[in-house]
Amino acid sequence: MNTKILCMSALALSLATSAAMASSAKGTSALDDPQKMAPFFTDAGMKTMRSGDEFKKAWLAMTEEDRTSIKKDCGDETIAKQHDNF
Repeated sequence: MNTKILCMSALALSLATSAAMASSAKGTSALDDPQKMAPFFTDAGMKTMRSGDEFKKAWLAMTEEDRTSIKKDCGDETIAKQHDNF
């Protein structure tokens, strides 16, 4: 019984650690970062974009580093294919 509990605990810890590492891994697109993209959308599901004035205000409120990152990712063909439904 103790072995079973120990194995299940190790598995749960492994899965939780893997998920945490995957979400914080470098190399992910700025377009996949909800903190960067949420200001451009009116809903939590990020399906409805804000008006032009609100969009511009959100864009100018970002740091230059974030704007550069988003522009770079928008120009990347591989990343653009992942987001072609927009």
